[in-house]
Amino acid sequence: MLNIAVIGTGHLGKIHAKLWKEVSGTELIGVFDSDAEEATRVGAENSTKAFATIDEAIKNADAISIVTPTFAHFEIAKLAIESGKHVFIEKPITTSITEAKELIALTKKNNVKIQVGHIERFNPALLAIEKYIHKPMFFESHRLAQFKPRGTDVAVVLDLMIHDIDVILSLAKSEVKSVDASGVSVVSDEIDIANARIKFASGAVANVTASRISQNPMRKLRIFERDAYLSVDFASKSSEVFHLVGSDEAKENKSLMFNLGEIERAEKKLNIVYERPDVPELNPLKYELELFRDAIIDNTSPIVSGEDGLAALVVAEMIMESIKQNSK
Repeated sequence: MLNIAVIGTGHLGKIHAKLWKEVSGTELIGVFDSDAEEATRVGAENSTKAFATIDEAIKNADAISIVTPTFAHFEIAKLAIESGKHVFIEKPITTSITEAKELIALTKKNNVKIQVGHIERFNPALLAIEKYIHKPMFFESHRLAQFKPRGTDVAVVLDLMIHDIDVILSLAKSEVKSVDASGVSVVSDEIDIANARIKFASGAVANVTASRISQNPMRKLRIFERDAYLSVDFASKSSEVFHLVGSDEAKENKSLMFNLGEIERAEKKLNIVYERPDVPELNPLKYELELFRDAIIDNTSPIVSGEDGLAALVVAEMIMESIKQNSK
């Protein structure tokens, strides 16, 4: 059994505590929060202890979930890693590239795992279309949210857009060549709305938009490649695929596949088909916690590693620097 402690009992920390109780092979041994009263309440709700200090939580755990404001990630993670503990850190990994690099170096030195909570990687709608994605050449994402004070300690690029940055980097599998971005602060002291155009060495391009000042929430990603257009709605957990297939494949009986017509290319007939892929039923957060557990037990690299968290942060920093330069 892996002993787990949750650091931070805010909105998301409460969910971590609840879900760790459901992850087999682990035991939630306690929670900690700077608000002792809140930690006590969350601990009682989950039949577990409220630790008096972070040191006590780390000392008694094999692994910890860090679900605190971003500015606190580095110091807590560093303390845990130097104590030989595995760490799950909610996104973004840290507030700076230097801090992220230091944490990654420490995990190697202390032989522990670090996983970053880029939850959209585990959204069932994205998992459902992975088999259709081959060489994406254009991405368009929109992540719009109604304003909430929570998360405004960082720019919308680190708060919301970084989800899509991570997903796109995992699919593009190419070095970022350039970034051109713009953004503006509306109600907070940080950037509240941002748009970035990311160019990759492979020739792929991503147009990424994020806003936390929107009346109608939206979390969508569209992917274009040769012979296919794919759409993912992260909020409704649904996917659509339009792609070209050979006549034989189009004739096969497939659930939710519709033939939309036929085209000829190089003396070969291809069918335009529409599919609604079967979306697996799973809780993305619980699934990523289970994968974190597996990485520890099996001694494998977490699917969203510290290096992945760093890569997303590097691009986010490039976007924020471009916004700064373009606003002069």
